Amino acid sequence: MPVPDAPVTGAHLEVPPPDGPDRPSRLDPEIAARLRRTPDGLVAAVVRQHDSGEVLMVAWMDDEALHRTLTTGRATYWSRSRREYWVKGATSGNHQYVRSVAIDCDGDAVLVSVDQVGAACHTGQRTCFSTELPVSSGEVAS
Repeated sequence: MPVPDAPVTGAHLEVPPPDGPDRPSRLDPEIAARLRRTPDGLVAAVVRQHDSGEVLMVAWMDDEALHRTLTTGRATYWSRSRREYWVKGATSGNHQYVRSVAIDCDGDAVLVSVDQVGAACHTGQRTCFSTELPVSSGEVAS
């Protein structure tokens, strides 16, 4: 069974206070001003393989996770369930090396293009989007 990524601990990766919007951050204020966050201070992070465009996963980032991602080149996320930061691959070995990050037009999501090493999904699958849902064929509106 694959091992999910665990939080990264250490003096330089402190766990912030539990109240989302008030978590301290070193994110560039110009970037922070462009973000439109959820009430708990998060933006969606859509993660794709940089060279193929394959969508790998969706995770959540607060300002500090985005700062860490931009400055370390390692994909860092905020775990809503554990309430702490995690660096993809820190425990599983399935690293994400960041090639680029783009903000969407509304500022409520970022697109993280990575070089994925190993599986992106905690289930051991390459992508979290491996289950297709049926789509009924209807006429496309013109």
